[in-house]
Amino acid sequence: MEQLFLLIALALGGSAVAGSVKVINQGNEVLVERLGSYHKKLGPGLNLVLPFIDKAVYKETIREKVLDIPPQKCITRDNVGIEVDAVVYWRIVDMEKAWYKVENLHSAMVNLVLTQIRSEMGQLELDQTFTARSQINELLLRDLDIATDPWGVKVTRVELRDIIPSQAVRESMELQMSAERRRRAAILNSEGEREAAVNSAKGKAEAQILDAEARQKSVILQAEAEQKAIVLKAQAERQQQVLKAQAIAESAEILAQKINSNGTAEQALEVLLALGYLDMGATIGKSDSSKVMFIDPRTIPATLEGIRSIVSDSQSSVVSGQ
Repeated sequence: MEQLFLLIALALGGSAVAGSVKVINQGNEVLVERLGSYHKKLGPGLNLVLPFIDKAVYKETIREKVLDIPPQKCITRDNVGIEVDAVVYWRIVDMEKAWYKVENLHSAMVNLVLTQIRSEMGQLELDQTFTARSQINELLLRDLDIATDPWGVKVTRVELRDIIPSQAVRESMELQMSAERRRRAAILNSEGEREAAVNSAKGKAEAQILDAEARQKSVILQAEAEQKAIVLKAQAERQQQVLKAQAIAESAEILAQKINSNGTAEQALEVLLALGYLDMGATIGKSDSSKVMFIDPRTIPATLEGIRSIVSDSQSSVVSGQ
């Protein structure tokens, strides 16, 4: 009998010793109650408690966790039904509050997130739910963090995953997008035609301007060329007349010298004048504009007499000069 009592005592002592030692893994914490009231929190490592008096009532990780929110039906401000699901990243920062301030923390978190999502979606129109997703995430994060602070919970991130309108809304949105694409295509087509017409008109106007400028420059250049040709022709004629006059003067001077130096030069001069008249008549006869020429032979001696007087005057002037 004594051995039996000894074995029972040893068993109870061993279980008591085993129950007094608690090993907590890194990242976890344990709440301990003593005789039904909160006593202390056990951290990672080896911890000692009183057997049969202390009791571990809550063990949970303090690492960040992910809360998957199932799809939830919501109504937007413009009365459009949509389904929204999300993920929430959160962690426990105060184990005592998480156990004693709320019953079933996980269920409370899910219902709170669903309520906040419905509230935020009800304040937006359908188009805003697609374009303002980042703003919605920030609002949900702020509101959930404030609401869960009394529970010892820190919400670190909220992400809306899918926003799915109803089938009828999706069909109407597709029709609207198709009509919008056709409208944009028509606008782009009309703008392209307008730009093409404007460019064509500008091209024609510029071509006409360039053509007019080219014609103007051509007329100016032609006028300048004609003017230069007239000037050059006049200068050439004047120079020709000057040279001809100089040649006549030199010829007359040579004739006068020959007449003075040779007594028979006068008869030779008469022969030359007669030949000149005959050559002039032959030249006029060859011309297309004149075919008939009347010459008075009696004028030839008169011309010769005039030349003799000129020669005699020149001789007298030469003698007086000597």
